[in-house]
Amino acid sequence: MTEVVVVERLIRARPETVFSFFTDATRWLLWQGVDGVVDARVGGAFRLDVTGDGWAAGRFVEFDPPRRLVFTWGWEARGAPVPPGSSTVEIELLATAEGTLLRLVHRDLPAAERELHRMGWEHYMGRLAARARGDDPGPDPMTGR
Repeated sequence: MTEVVVVERLIRARPETVFSFFTDATRWLLWQGVDGVVDARVGGAFRLDVTGDGWAAGRFVEFDPPRRLVFTWGWEARGAPVPPGSSTVEIELLATAEGTLLRLVHRDLPAAERELHRMGWEHYMGRLAARARGDDPGPDPMTGR
């Protein structure tokens, strides 16, 4: 198994639109999470209650609108195998004729956590793609809503 998780998705929206779904808590929560705060700037923190039963948290370490965003990632639960700050997510947005190619690379995950995180990111990138093109992906089955 590779040491990083890579998820790519073609999104039928401009990079500026896609980028905005990572910088505003209200927009982020349209595709991932049930509650959260986002301080989108280098050094700024975010916290997301992703599925209604636990908080993911991290800090923004790179911020280059609308091309690139890098943040740390982890879970606040006691004994979590991926605690906050222990892994890094890189988002690259490349303009294409069809919209935006989003490339997500999640680094520094323990081997046992890679497949779970890959499946999670695949799920949420699909929801992001729908929102960015103006569609409603419906209730998130991962939240039990």
